[in-house]
Order: sequence, then C-alpha cells, then structure tokens
Amino acid sequence: MSIDPAGFPFVIVAAMSAVVAAALGVWVPAVIFLVLAAAMAAFFRDPERSPPASPTLVLAPADGTVRFAGEAPRDGAPEGRWQQVTIFLSLLDVHVNRAPAGGRVVRVKFVKGTFLPAYRADAIGNEHSEIWLDVAGTTIVVRQVVGVLARRVVCRVKPGEMLAPGARIGVMKFGSRMDVFVPMTATLAVGPGDHVRAGETVIARLAAGDA
Repeated sequence: MSIDPAGFPFVIVAAMSAVVAAALGVWVPAVIFLVLAAAMAAFFRDPERSPPASPTLVLAPADGTVRFAGEAPRDGAPEGRWQQVTIFLSLLDVHVNRAPAGGRVVRVKFVKGTFLPAYRADAIGNEHSEIWLDVAGTTIVVRQVVGVLARRVVCRVKPGEMLAPGARIGVMKFGSRMDVFVPMTATLAVGPGDHVRAGETVIARLAAGDA
C-alpha cells in the first residue's frame, strides 16, 4: 500500500528521530519515534479503490461516518437548494479524498473560517476548500472542511481538469469532515451512522435527466 506524498515529511522526521535516538543508545525515545513513524505511515495510507462507472452514481469522497444526510441548511450551503451528505473522518480513517463523480472541475475556492470541531452543526463556518464539478450538465459541490486537529486540507485539482469517478483530489491532515452537495432531484443512498469508503460507497443517485 502506498503513502500519500503529504505524509512523507511526517514519516521521515519520525523515522530519522528514531535512528538518531537509537544511535545514542536512548532506546525508549527510539521506540516511541519508531511507533510514531509507523502511525504516520498508517494515517497517510493511500489504498487502491475500484469505483463503479455509472454516470448517475455519486460516490463518497472520503472514508468515514455519515453525520448528516438530507436537505442542506440554508446557512453555509452554496446558493440555492441542495441535498447534503456530511462525512466525518476519525484519525483511523483513510484521509485521501476522491472525486464523487466523473466530470469537469469548474471552480475551486478556499474559504477562511473558524476551527470548531468538525462534527458540530455550527462548523459550517469552518475554513474549507470547495470544489465545483460539472457532471454531464449537473453541478455537484464537494467541500474539504477543517476541524480542531485538521488545520490544513490539501486540494490538488484546478478548474478545467477532467476527473474520473473516484480520482484522487487531495488529502486532509489529521481528522476532519467532507460535505457533498447534490441537486434536490437526486436520491440519497446513505443515512446518519453509515460508514462509507471513498471512491466505492454510493451516497446518492442522480435523476435520469440530471446526468
């Protein structure tokens, strides 16, 4: 299993610290740093996934647990009426993010904000990156939202890029959440408490005329 490049500095620093501590004969810190290096490698793991190819399916953009699924609150949502699925990532989940559907990136923006716990309802004002996708004429919006520990999200897509379903779009550092906004005509396929896998779990189905 590969490691996301964002994790390399963390793994290397911890591993080198373990080597230095071992060379000095300080074994307890050496073991601690070695365990930390392994933990960082596990956190930034990047497993392969097998996305379904149907253009009407909206896939989970992140591993984690669904905290909300329903009509999006007007405060904090993109303009208009949307259905929203919110996925909370724990420290044990894979933190590589993936495209929820195949399409063209039409807008990417970074919005500064607060750093409240990502699971709270009022975290809608948290700092986030927002990606707008044109999926065969239908708009889907994906947000990488920071939390208390995740003070940075890495977004690796740019406007004009064409993405395949489940394509890697970025990574979150140390736990956070993702919001997905789909049209009101879409049918949600998950509910609160469901555990989802990025690039594989279907979270919504677009109406026939939407995709």
